[in-house]
Amino acid sequence: MRFLLKVHIPVEAGNQAVLEGRLVKTIQKILEAQRPEEAYFTADSGERTGLLIVNLENASKIPAMAEPWFLAFKAAIDFQPLMTLEDLQKAAPDITTSAKICAQELVGV
Repeated sequence: MRFLLKVHIPVEAGNQAVLEGRLVKTIQKILEAQRPEEAYFTADSGERTGLLIVNLENASKIPAMAEPWFLAFKAAIDFQPLMTLEDLQKAAPDITTSAKICAQELVGV
């Protein structure tokens, strides 16, 4: 299952990594081990932030993805499940059924 892994590196930890010359090297090393489908970097809410698209076999793989970031940068981590268009198409019947049930509940039909 695909997830958006959002890595927030606190300013102090990120600054320390920059001053020690290890920010980019450490990120490269983590990415080489994790092999995300995509990786982007930006600033979000004033923090250095990585946005990674990862494909995990199951939820038991989440700790292995999070721990290197926790340990290297004291990072805060968010995992958000993602769907492709194909996934959304597969979900369409369930979406329709749920919408009908909700509509019936709202109008009392």
